[in-house]
Amino acid sequence: MSVFSFDNDPEISQEWLAFTGNVIDPLSEKRTDDAVEIALANGDTRLLLIGAGKVCIKPGAMPDALFQAHEARLLGLDLREAILLGNSASGPVLAAPFQPDHPFSQGVEVIDLRSTYTDGLLSPEIVGALAQGSALLTWNATHRFCGRCGGENAMRAGGYRRVCLNCGAEHFPRTDPVAIMLAVRGDHCLLGRSPRFAPGMYSCLAGFIEPGETIEAAVRRETFEESGIRLGTVRYVSSQPWPFPFSLMIGCIAEALTDEINPDTAELEDCRWFPRSELRQMLDGTHPDGLRTANKGSIPRRLAAIWADGQLP
Repeated sequence: MSVFSFDNDPEISQEWLAFTGNVIDPLSEKRTDDAVEIALANGDTRLLLIGAGKVCIKPGAMPDALFQAHEARLLGLDLREAILLGNSASGPVLAAPFQPDHPFSQGVEVIDLRSTYTDGLLSPEIVGALAQGSALLTWNATHRFCGRCGGENAMRAGGYRRVCLNCGAEHFPRTDPVAIMLAVRGDHCLLGRSPRFAPGMYSCLAGFIEPGETIEAAVRRETFEESGIRLGTVRYVSSQPWPFPFSLMIGCIAEALTDEINPDTAELEDCRWFPRSELRQMLDGTHPDGLRTANKGSIPRRLAAIWADGQLP
């Protein structure tokens, strides 16, 4: 029997995934070129203010990341680069950019996007909208010029399309797919440690999916390149928008066919097999050596939790 024959759906895991709670209707087929101007004239419109991986909030017992248009203008922000995220139950929602060195008045704090979920500052719905807004603002900012002729691109469809004013070429937002995987063999799973990680942290291996490559092929290639481990069956589990800058994390659990680790020391400073019991300690924060796995809200933690809880044999 395959190690991936199971009765429980992995999606029942209680590990919440950050950036997946967006409930905004993006109005994908109904965006006009003046959609932002129309929304800014609507008194019900609210804006998310995002820049360089950070977001503005109004602090308090319940921090608020939504600003009215006049509030954003009083903060000195130029809303001509705002984009339309879509409609919420309360009205249109826009995202507007700010520069990292922009001076904000008292009563406004600028926080890292990761803090919105690791510290539980904002609701899942707002954190999900931030992923949409951050990715779209970054794409618009980095695609100001045409890749065909070098001419200037103008924003259209509320930020979901850019058109070259010289040759007329159309450009659309991109998403970079990333495979992230937990290799398992018997009662052990494979985790690696990057030099960039916080002390004691181990996580799943990961890498960008290359052109012409399937998800399964990318999982097998990246695992072998980073650890020397060969994989067999690959099972998709779930995905997560990751606005750093505009990626989609595709989470998989895979059956390892070999045991001997030959790590890529240029990528990893350590890579090892962890028994299920030790992984549970890492998840619970009770590991005797202080080892831990990825932060709550991240897809590598969900993969680890699903397997540690026996939702996959």
